[in-house]
Amino acid sequence: MTASTLEVALGYEHGKIRELAAPAHEADAGLPQRRHETDWFYAIAAQHLAAAEDVLLPKVRRLPDGRELVAAYVGNAKQLERSLRFLKARQYGDSRVLHLRPDEVWQVIDRQLEEHERLEAEYSRQLCESMDGEDVSALTERLLSAEEVAPTRAHPFSPHTGVAGRMAHRMWRVADTAWDSAEGRVVPTHYHAHPKRDSALSHYLRGSQIPEEHNS
Repeated sequence: MTASTLEVALGYEHGKIRELAAPAHEADAGLPQRRHETDWFYAIAAQHLAAAEDVLLPKVRRLPDGRELVAAYVGNAKQLERSLRFLKARQYGDSRVLHLRPDEVWQVIDRQLEEHERLEAEYSRQLCESMDGEDVSALTERLLSAEEVAPTRAHPFSPHTGVAGRMAHRMWRVADTAWDSAEGRVVPTHYHAHPKRDSALSHYLRGSQIPEEHNS
């Protein structure tokens, strides 16, 4: 059976998040000249989680046992967001987390990412079985667009779903952008500067024309 645009997009997202995480696993990733690698992973993972909560979970809630499915997703997301906060704090020398070894933090993150990927793969399969292809493609487009305006930092103790969650995400996006600028934090903002977004896949999913450099 051919995978839907949503399943293709999420699989691609998961792969790229893992790709961004790989250099951040390395022992010297905490060096000042390499901190941007962890910043990129952290920012993109946070954006993906917030966008999925805003776009996918309202649809998931309508599935059989939807409330339980949403609760499982949010529980994993909160744990992953807390771990991302620990990762950033450990990298920047926060005294409250210096007792944590980087490899310990990454073991937890990797386990939580695996669970996150499993949940999204299962939920996307169920959504695609309950929706027609045109609606699935529209949902995929909304997810990709939502990522572009999602918060760039993890906020595990804020609302995650519903109207309160969407409002919190909008407010945190403004605050995160201000703090990123103030701290000189390296967060990708343009398609061409980011390995995940400016791709033949994104053009395929959006139905837009692929620039010449992709064809050369």
